[in-house]
Amino acid sequence: MRPGNGSAPARGLIRALALAENAVLVTLLGALVMLAGGQILLRQLDVALIWVDPLTRLLVLWVGVFGAVAASRDNQHIAIDALSRFLPARGQLAAGAVAGLFASGVCAVLAYEAARFVLFEHGGNTAALGGVPAWILALVLPLGFGLIAIRYAILCVSRVRALAAARTDA
Repeated sequence: MRPGNGSAPARGLIRALALAENAVLVTLLGALVMLAGGQILLRQLDVALIWVDPLTRLLVLWVGVFGAVAASRDNQHIAIDALSRFLPARGQLAAGAVAGLFASGVCAVLAYEAARFVLFEHGGNTAALGGVPAWILALVLPLGFGLIAIRYAILCVSRVRALAAARTDA
C-alpha cells in the first residue's frame, strides 16, 4: 500500500492520489468545521440557516468515508490482532493476507449494496440539498467502499507475494 514498491511513475501516481485524497479530506473537514461553528455562532444571535444542518450531516458522512479511504491507504484501520502477534513472521503474513481478503470481500459487498442504493435513489428522482439529486450525494458510498475493497485486495496480494518470497528464501 505504501509507495515504496513499483516503478517511479507508479510511485508518483500513488503519491498524487494520496495528495488528492488528503486535499479532499482537509477541504471537507474545514468546510464542516466552518459551517458547524458558524451555525453555532448564528444561533447565539437567534439566527439559523436551515440548509446548514442537513449539509453538515452530509459532510460528516463524506468526511467519514474519505477518512476510511485514507486509513485504508496506509493500512491504519482498526484491527484486532491479539493472536497474530504470537505468530511467527510467515504466520503473520498469512494472517494479514486472510484479513485483507476478508476486508476486501466485505467492502466489495458494501460497495455493491451502496451502488444498488444509489440506483434506487436515481430511480426515485429524490432531490436533496438545493435541488441536487440525492443519488449524486450518495455516490460517495459505493466509491469509498470500492476504493477500500481494492486497497485491501492489493494488500492481500502483496502479503501473499511476501509469503511466497519468504517461503523460497527459507
